[in-house]
Amino acid sequence: MSNYKIILSGGGTGGHIYPAIAIANELKSRHQNAEFLFVGAKDRMEMDKVPQAGYDIVGLWISGIQRKLTLKNLSFPFKLLSSLYKARKVVKRFKPDVVIGTGGFASGPLLQVATSKGIPSLIQEQNSYPGITNKLLSKKANTICVAYDGLERFFPKDKIIKTGNPVRQDLLDIENKRQDAFALFGLEKEKRTLLVLGGSLGSRRINELIEKELDYLLTHNIQIIWQCGKLYYDQYKIYGHTKHIQVHAFINDMACAYATADIIISRAGASSVSELCIVGKPVIFIPSPNVAEDHQAKNAQAIVDEDAAVLIREADLEVDFQNKFTQLMVSPERQKQLGQNIRKLALVNATSQIADEVDKLLKVKK
Repeated sequence: MSNYKIILSGGGTGGHIYPAIAIANELKSRHQNAEFLFVGAKDRMEMDKVPQAGYDIVGLWISGIQRKLTLKNLSFPFKLLSSLYKARKVVKRFKPDVVIGTGGFASGPLLQVATSKGIPSLIQEQNSYPGITNKLLSKKANTICVAYDGLERFFPKDKIIKTGNPVRQDLLDIENKRQDAFALFGLEKEKRTLLVLGGSLGSRRINELIEKELDYLLTHNIQIIWQCGKLYYDQYKIYGHTKHIQVHAFINDMACAYATADIIISRAGASSVSELCIVGKPVIFIPSPNVAEDHQAKNAQAIVDEDAAVLIREADLEVDFQNKFTQLMVSPERQKQLGQNIRKLALVNATSQIADEVDKLLKVKK
C-alpha cells in the first residue's frame, strides 16, 4: 500500500474547509497509509475545525485584499511574501505527492509554490463564479473540479471536470438520525422546526431579520434553531432563553440539525446549496449581495429555476418575507414538492469523483 503524502489547502469559511475535510476522509479510506497535512490561514476557523476532524494543520499569515480602500490592504504584500516563504518550507519538508486546493486565502501561496515545483495539483472550485485566486492558479493546475456548467469562461476547458461539491457524508442518511437529533437539541417532536443558517461566520442581515420577525414566526407554532455565527452570538444569545428558540454561535452536528428541520432559511454559498440539495428539505434562500459577481444569487436562482426553492433577495425582505414564509408554512404540499425537487439536483458522488481525479494524479506522480 502506497505511502502517499497529500496536502490540502483552503479555508476562511466552512464552505472551503468542509469540502477539504470530506476529500481527505475519502482519500484516507482509500489509502490508509497516506499522510495528510492541511494548510490554512492563521486565526481563521480552519485552525480549530481541521484538528477536530483529526488532521494536522499549518497556518499561514495571509488574508484577502479588502474590496474597499482600507489600511489593511497595506499589509497584504508582506503577508503574501511571508506566506510564500512558509509555503516553500512546508512543501520542502513534507514533500507532497499531490496538492489539493479548495479555495480561500491560504490555497493561493501553497498551490503557487507546489505547481512551480512540478507537484501535481487539483483545484476544487465550489462556486458558479470563481474567485481571483483559483482563476490565477488554474493556469498551472492539472485538474479543476467544478460544480456548475459554463466555467470554461474562467478555466482552461480541457482541465475541467464537473463533479459537484463535496459534502459531509453523514448528510446522506439524515432521516435515520431524526429521533436522536430531537433528543440532542431537546426539541418537541410535535412542533415543526425552522432551521436558520447564516453561513459558518453568520449573517448580519439574516440575524436582523429573525430578531425583527420572531413574534411573527412564533405565531406559526414552530420551534427555531438559529445559527447566528460567533461574531453575533453575544448580541443574539439573549433570545435563546426564550421557549422554543435556540441560538447557536455554531452548530457542530449539522446532520442532526438538518434532520430536525422542516423548513430551512439559508444563505446560498456553493457548499450550502450542495448540502441542501442532498438534505431535500424546503428552503428559503436569502443570498448575500456582498460577494463577487453576485454569485450567491446566481446559485440560488439556479435552484429556483427548477422549482426547487424559494428566493428572497435582501432588498425585498421587508416586503416579501412574511408573505412568502406564510405561503410555504400553510402548504404541506408545497413543502413536499420543493423538498422532492431540490433532492433531484443533488450530486451525491462528488467526493468520490474528486478522489478519483486525485488518484489519477497520484498515479502520474508515481
